[in-house]
Amino acid sequence: MPDRDTKRTTAPPAPEPLRVAVADSHTHLDMQSGSVADAVAQAAAVGVDTLVQVGCDLAGSRWAARTAAEWDRIWATVALHPNEAPRVADRASEGGRAGLDAEIDEIDALAALPQVLGVGETGLDYFRTGPDGVQDQQHSFRRHIDIAKRHGKALVIHDRDAHADVLRILQEEGAPPSVVFHCYSGDAEMAKVCAERGYYMSFAGTVSYKSAQNLRDAVAVAPLDRLLVETDAPFLTPVPHRGRPNAPYLIPVTLRAMAAARGDDEDRLATAIAANTARAFGYDT
Repeated sequence: MPDRDTKRTTAPPAPEPLRVAVADSHTHLDMQSGSVADAVAQAAAVGVDTLVQVGCDLAGSRWAARTAAEWDRIWATVALHPNEAPRVADRASEGGRAGLDAEIDEIDALAALPQVLGVGETGLDYFRTGPDGVQDQQHSFRRHIDIAKRHGKALVIHDRDAHADVLRILQEEGAPPSVVFHCYSGDAEMAKVCAERGYYMSFAGTVSYKSAQNLRDAVAVAPLDRLLVETDAPFLTPVPHRGRPNAPYLIPVTLRAMAAARGDDEDRLATAIAANTARAFGYDT
């Protein structure tokens, strides 16, 4: 019998394939073990036919754009993660906000590429960044909103312990037509607000966690046409594999947890999610 540490580093077994193919709306292939080819093949084998590779910093965004250019069923998003924004400002040789703006300008250029379908993950994170970083985060978020609108790309939001400010800034700046709350972390009431504003809500493996009843309540009240599914791999592995490496091929586990929370038919939910993801990011299924 393998010891616990070995099990935690071992990839979970493949789930039963979906009958209706869907997309992983948010993954980080550059942070996962194995090759891109392996990830694509393993995902396709269980009915995950499209991957959205998400950038979190300038190097990762360049990698995302390059990888999406090489693979037909991989699309890219580009951004400075909200926790990255104050780090860039702190270390910038040009000095503070000017250095941050210089990197955001490079994200702006990447966002113009045809294989880049989203700007994100951007937003606010008050969990890992303290009060000193709030102004840089909010400045970066506002600039990313502008980039998404000018290029006609989806805005992919990271929102951790910052619901009110994220929703407020979206209203103040004017949201682009397509807004995706990645790894949705709000409750049912916030889901109703997002639905009223036409925002998409993408659920990760956290929806399966015992402590996350707020997420199951949210997915239950969210309109069918606003739902996406994601891994955020290699993070947030769904139950019963929590603590082990996540990857796009585990999407069926999370989708089934969503269906159970909604009391919905798996195929009906998958059909809607496939169409929603293509509509949110603007690609052909």
